[in-house]
Amino acid sequence: MAHPLQLGFQDAASPIMEELLHFHDHALMAVFLISALVLYIITTLMSTKLSNTNTIDAQEIEMVWTIMPAIILIVIALPSLRILYLMDEISNPDLTVKAIGHQWYWSYEYSDFTNLSFDSYMIPTKDLTPGQFRLLEVDNRMTTPIGMSIRTLVTAEDVLHSWAIPSLGVKIDAIPGRLNQTSFFTSRPGIYYGQCSEICGANHSFMPIVIESLPIKEFLGWTSSSMDT
Repeated sequence: MAHPLQLGFQDAASPIMEELLHFHDHALMAVFLISALVLYIITTLMSTKLSNTNTIDAQEIEMVWTIMPAIILIVIALPSLRILYLMDEISNPDLTVKAIGHQWYWSYEYSDFTNLSFDSYMIPTKDLTPGQFRLLEVDNRMTTPIGMSIRTLVTAEDVLHSWAIPSLGVKIDAIPGRLNQTSFFTSRPGIYYGQCSEICGANHSFMPIVIESLPIKEFLGWTSSSMDT
């Protein structure tokens, strides 16, 4: 389980988030190399007396500083476009869950099962048990099976919300009157935390999202017990 208070990115729990982390490192390396080159040039110009300030034409250098940025942009853009297409691709999902944003809680509907829906409220601080995270725990977690493609349909009942789980690389707006969709794939069992990432009112920071990923047998047992209640 990724610790929600750690600095930087949370540990990736899905293939998409792993790709996003790799792209982040890739882009950061390009930025680092550019910064180092610029710093070296500035240092050289400030420390040498051999530079000629009267140069008015240098075709070779102009070609270099025109072509090199274009190459760098292509090197960054191609992996970025690849990840965008991977994130947008939803084909043959194994399970569909509808997430509905309210002020200020989430509702979940499992359309593949009969009569399986519930509301998910944040647990007040005074009701937390040892080991639970303040402002992140909910009374009913969204439960999903591992190793299966999960399609999430996201909408809102009142105002704009945003359904986001950083460790899964998922963030999508919940808009009243509109149905957006995204998908995720958990590669290991665990509990993954998120929060509404849209300023949706006074209690915006009190509508967390918790996904519990279980092996398929345990997930089916959870669905049976949930429908019985």
